[in-house]
Amino acid sequence: MDRIEQLKDFIKETPQDPFLHYALTMEYVKLGDIQKSREGFENMVSTYPDYVGTYYHYAKFLEKQNEKESAEKIYEAGILVASRMRNRHAMGELQSALNLLRGIDEDDDY
Repeated sequence: MDRIEQLKDFIKETPQDPFLHYALTMEYVKLGDIQKSREGFENMVSTYPDYVGTYYHYAKFLEKQNEKESAEKIYEAGILVASRMRNRHAMGELQSALNLLRGIDEDDDY
């Protein structure tokens, strides 16, 4: 049984486990299935908005699709969630990725 079928079976057993939905989405990303990847990410942010790890990978996915504005919005949403959840590590990673997307060098003097 391949990984996607395995994850789908696990989701049938525990449909409310956000990690399983996230893992399935990431499998679609690995396969390059743009439509299923997008659907998975959209499901994650609407159904499991507090699953912080989604935001970084969703925004990176959008960057690869040349959807810069959408990626920025996802990074910003993720920063807000990470802040609310007091996850400073995730917040820092999201902010760094957002700065990179915007062309802001973190070593620049302001």
